[in-house]
Amino acid sequence: MALAAWLIALSLGSLIGIARTTPSRLLRGVGTAYVDLFRNVPVLVQMFLWFFVLPEIVPAEMGRWLKRDLPFPEFWSAVLCLGLYAASRVAEQVRSGIQSVPVGLGNAARASGLSTWQGYRYILLPIGFRIIVPPLTSELLGIFKNTSIALTIGVLEITAASRQIESYTFQGYEAFAAATALYLAISLVLLFLTRKLEARARIPGWISRDGGA
Repeated sequence: MALAAWLIALSLGSLIGIARTTPSRLLRGVGTAYVDLFRNVPVLVQMFLWFFVLPEIVPAEMGRWLKRDLPFPEFWSAVLCLGLYAASRVAEQVRSGIQSVPVGLGNAARASGLSTWQGYRYILLPIGFRIIVPPLTSELLGIFKNTSIALTIGVLEITAASRQIESYTFQGYEAFAAATALYLAISLVLLFLTRKLEARARIPGWISRDGGA
């Protein structure tokens, strides 16, 4: 669930983050509206909206498919919710990464005859994405931990499974201790892998010794 949501968040969030830095007022407005909407509505409320409300407001045939014919509808609702919510956060990170690239590099690209999109492709995005690798990896960990919210719509993830075991065996301490160990183990593995990625993506000499760019 976390990996599927992360794919949505990274791809859509990157597009929205880029749109928020383009010269087009329309694209900037659409990107800003998306970020403001999804960041300011609690993720739990969004989970309920996607699972309970969406099938009731779409056309009847589509709603019937979402509720009855779609395999594991609660799973895909959770993936969509977490992915779209995290995309708004990734978009802000991508925007800040692009805007942290020195203005002189963008000016040099235009002076060299590159178009706006070529400047993004060859200069702004390669540098900007390497700058924001640490917050992006933190966002991946956040998505993994937010999957616990999916139990509210019936997804049998780690926390829900622990509650089910506790209700069957009355051994809540053991069940939730195991869940805690699983969350911690998976988080530590992800943290180890992302630290390796951060080390490889770091731009040598980008940050000076005194902490300034």
